[in-house]
Amino acid sequence: MFALGFFVRPLGGWIFGRYADRRGRKAALTLSVLLMCGGSLLIAVTPGYASIGIAAPALLILVRVLQGFSVGGEFGASATYLAEMAPARRRGFYSSFQHVTLILGQLLAIAVLLLLQGTLLTEQELESWGWRIPFVLGALAAVLVFYLRRRLVETDSFVRAGAPAPEAGAVRMLLERHPREVLVVVGLTMGGTVAFYTYTTYMQKFLVNTVGLTPMQSTLVSATTLCLYVLLQPLLGALSDAIGRRPLLIAFGVLGTLGTVPLLRALEHARSAPEAFALIMTALVIVSGYTAVSAVVKAELFPVRIRALGVALPYAVAVSLFGGTAEYVALWCKNTGREQLYYYYVAACIACSLAVYATMRETSRSVV
Repeated sequence: MFALGFFVRPLGGWIFGRYADRRGRKAALTLSVLLMCGGSLLIAVTPGYASIGIAAPALLILVRVLQGFSVGGEFGASATYLAEMAPARRRGFYSSFQHVTLILGQLLAIAVLLLLQGTLLTEQELESWGWRIPFVLGALAAVLVFYLRRRLVETDSFVRAGAPAPEAGAVRMLLERHPREVLVVVGLTMGGTVAFYTYTTYMQKFLVNTVGLTPMQSTLVSATTLCLYVLLQPLLGALSDAIGRRPLLIAFGVLGTLGTVPLLRALEHARSAPEAFALIMTALVIVSGYTAVSAVVKAELFPVRIRALGVALPYAVAVSLFGGTAEYVALWCKNTGREQLYYYYVAACIACSLAVYATMRETSRSVV
């Protein structure tokens, strides 16, 4: 189910990217959050298998596809909007908040889980009906975001661009006129998305299954590292406005290539939660060199008329291939008794991205 949502992201990136380049960034952002709201609400109200039989899991699969579709278009529209709305000398700082919102979402999910598990509900209540509560809260939050996005103003860059990209053949135009930029987005995303999902999404399972921490210890370590991680994004985003995007990307590439295997090996043998926290935090400081500038670099690569599609489609493809499968590759390596093979896999993905960082142009001077 988790991977299924990733596999439809390229379709969402394609559809929403074209929509944002034709109808505007505001329109795409509003539509994507509306679909997310509907998906969360459907999960919350879908009857169980005992009530409607095979229709229950079928509906959940359909909703997961819907959510993956909407998320696939969300990144391109939001990254484009942030970059175009920001002052030229502060684009890195403003755009870093794209990952801030992503990390805050993970923190809120952890907070709700801790609150339900530890305070409000028994285990039986949580399994019976309490699991629906986070999805109700998610739908309510999406309604609030929908209201806020309806009040957004369209970017001056989109308004000044005039006639939008042709509706038919937009992908062909993207591939014919900007093939290098498309490959750069895929390449620079490859290592960053694998590292990001390794140290955030997969890390809770790793801490329990490999390190041997309790589920509560694992959750608390993940929450505290994410709290500090979120603070790093605007700091490094602002730094990229001063020194450029490539130095941060190259620093992530070098440190990630050389440090991933030693860090994960050390974490594997960690003997306490504080030790695990220190190692994961070290890794997330390194990964911040990618996440803090990920959105703005992609937006700065493309011209206005095709920017949202240029950001969304290749990014969604890279995340689907590498980010969405990271946890499954990790678990496969562990289940086959070759867990350390995954450490080298992560390092190799970052090394491939490093080759892109070292040869791409500096984008901070681009006119957005």
